[in-house]
Amino acid sequence: MSTDPDVLVIGGGNAALCAALMAREAGACVLLLEAAPREWRGGNSAHTRNLRCMHDAPQDVLVDAYPEEEFWQDLLKVTGGKTDEALARLVIRASASCRPWMVRHGVRFQPSLSGALHTARTNAFFMGGGKALVNAYFRSAERLGVQVRYGSPVDRIELDGDRFVAAWVKGERITARSCVLAAGGFESNRDWLREAWGQNARGEWPSDNFLIRGTRFNQGVLLRQLLALGADAIGDPTQAHMVAIDARAPLYDGGICTRIDCVSLGVVVNREARRFYDEGEDFWPKRYAIWGRLVAQQPGQVGFSIIDAKAIGRFMPPVFDGVKADTLPELAQKLGLDQATFMQTLNHYNAACRVGTFDHTALDDCHTEGVAPAKTHWARPIDTAPFYGYMLKPGVTFTYLGLKTDETAAVHFGGRPSDNLFVAGEMMAGNVLGQGYTAGVGMSIGTAFGRIAGTQAAQAVRKGARHAHA
Repeated sequence: MSTDPDVLVIGGGNAALCAALMAREAGACVLLLEAAPREWRGGNSAHTRNLRCMHDAPQDVLVDAYPEEEFWQDLLKVTGGKTDEALARLVIRASASCRPWMVRHGVRFQPSLSGALHTARTNAFFMGGGKALVNAYFRSAERLGVQVRYGSPVDRIELDGDRFVAAWVKGERITARSCVLAAGGFESNRDWLREAWGQNARGEWPSDNFLIRGTRFNQGVLLRQLLALGADAIGDPTQAHMVAIDARAPLYDGGICTRIDCVSLGVVVNREARRFYDEGEDFWPKRYAIWGRLVAQQPGQVGFSIIDAKAIGRFMPPVFDGVKADTLPELAQKLGLDQATFMQTLNHYNAACRVGTFDHTALDDCHTEGVAPAKTHWARPIDTAPFYGYMLKPGVTFTYLGLKTDETAAVHFGGRPSDNLFVAGEMMAGNVLGQGYTAGVGMSIGTAFGRIAGTQAAQAVRKGARHAHA
């Protein structure tokens, strides 16, 4: 294998693969380094399901229209304005035109699954999920002559000022004329999570209770190193795509099937059996990714999603069955919650429900009055046995601290873009996602910036060759 490619791509997920494919299509000799062994390849992308897509008219698997302005407003709402509008709009526009290219590389799409968070209009689902997408891209890359090395974590990057020179893998020095960094965030690095989240007033480390929904290989080694070498940072280390997941999920790689999607159909209480947030604030795809952070702020970093028989069949069931009981006091007992407080919470909530016309596909008129926090939609009394409870923990998907970039995907040093070092995917997602999340937008960012980074990296090689001949 070449240890002196034109373009070196570090990472093995969606953004890295898009970069490698684009650079190869532009004629560059490309080497891709994936930290994981082959069977765990693909990073967090292997756990994804869909891509959020702007479109002005119905398309093959997308209904109606989802125009640029609506996509932008959805993003603005979840980020609370913590986003670079120019880069966000670049991602949004790119999402409208990338699918034919994806199909050319073997990705297949299917309509939204029933019960999949009201996404038929906004999100194009991958046939076979993210694993199939990753496999398709790897097949295409290998067919085109991209060299791939598995089990090759990069220990160190060598720079000359702000220019990339070489990467070190297990003592081996690999030089390249340009480089794309797409190695993910630092969510799997327990020490860095501790450092970011610190201790609470009781001397506990909240992050010790976090579960990692995705790959164990995202240790943030290169991110930390680039920041130490003077690369410009973006984002807050405590901000992340963080979802409320089943507390029984594994420490790593639980993926999508551990998410608890019945929150908006019932109530959520903390360890003290009290509600703490509006469960019906907005449609679930726009709100599911705030619940991990909300649970992280509760005592012991746990919560409990409570539903009754009326909710069954209205949400995607998780991989584990909920705790089931014939009465609410029995449910409290089984969940280890104080029965008196739990019954007080549920009785107050039930009495506050003003039930109109229940419609989980619309922002309906079922709401509470006279209880705090309010539940603004889909509020119905929890009164029909059997009752179910799911214990929740924060599930971190990816962290938002990253490298500052621009529309060329260049890594910046002191406000200046490097001319041969580029970044894509989770390592720069904080430019668009300062906080919050909406379903499928991580893949939109990775696809847009992966393709830009690959194109720019190949151009940098050609520019370098011209300078060498000049």
